[in-house]
Parts: sequence; structure tokens; C-alpha cells
Amino acid sequence: MKEKDEFLKKMENLKVPEVNPQEHPQLVKMAIMNAGRSAALGVWLIVVPCYFLFCVFMYYFSHIRVGTSWFAAMFTLMSSLDKTRYIDFLGPIIMVVLPIVCIIINALAITHVGLQKEGKVRQFNITIKVRIWNIVLILLSLVIVGIFIAYVMTENISVG
Repeated sequence: MKEKDEFLKKMENLKVPEVNPQEHPQLVKMAIMNAGRSAALGVWLIVVPCYFLFCVFMYYFSHIRVGTSWFAAMFTLMSSLDKTRYIDFLGPIIMVVLPIVCIIINALAITHVGLQKEGKVRQFNITIKVRIWNIVLILLSLVIVGIFIAYVMTENISVG
């Protein structure tokens, strides 16, 4: 019983912090997307372009010209899709649109926007959180898009 009375006395003597509702929303900081989910989605968005680039690289540099190899099959599939009517847009979507979507999603995940009010002065803050997987996915997606654009440019240069 004595312990209970001491506890109640301590609780009565506690100071309650004062909260001013006008000052509370001084800083509103929000993440636009979840970093973990966007990294997982980004991996799926660049797996197919990376697999295609790997197969093309291995097809040209491994000197394995077997018709049943995985590399030749992927290269033949993408070549046939490019020549097929009404499906010829699939290659650029896989090689450019998916990595660009990955860049956008991961950039939104690491970017935080804040509005801070100090009296009459308002500050708009944009911060970039360093999340290694999101940054790696952004850089890898930029490399994929760059390689595809370089490939398209070199294929369409006519020497004449």
C-alpha cells in the first residue's frame, strides 16, 4: 500500500509538457514513396533489360554460336519481336521505359519534401536520403538507358 501511495505522489508531481497547437505543424516532412518497396519494384523493372543486355553481350563476346544456347535464343527472340508487326514497340519499352520508371520510382523514394515555418518566413526544403539500394538502381537504370540510346544511335548512323 505504501508503494502505491508513493507512486501516486510521484505521478501527481510530474510536470506536463505544454503543447502549443500553433507551433506544432512547423515542419511537415514526408516521403513520397516507400524506399524498400520502390527498391524491390525497381529490381523487377530492370531484371529484363539487364538479362537482355547480358545475353547480347555473351552472344557477341563468348563466341558460342550454338543455336540452342540461352544467349542466342534471347537474341533471336528480341530480333524477331523487332521485325514482327504490331509488336515492334516492345523492345524500346523494355529497354527504355522500364528503366525510366525505375529511375522515377526510386528518385521519389529517396526525395523528401519539407515545409518549415518560422514566424513569417517559410522554407521549402528538399532533402535526398542516402539509401544505397535506391541509388544503385537509379545508376544501373541510367546505364541501361544510356547503352540502349548509344546502340540506337550507332545502328542508325549511315555511312555514305
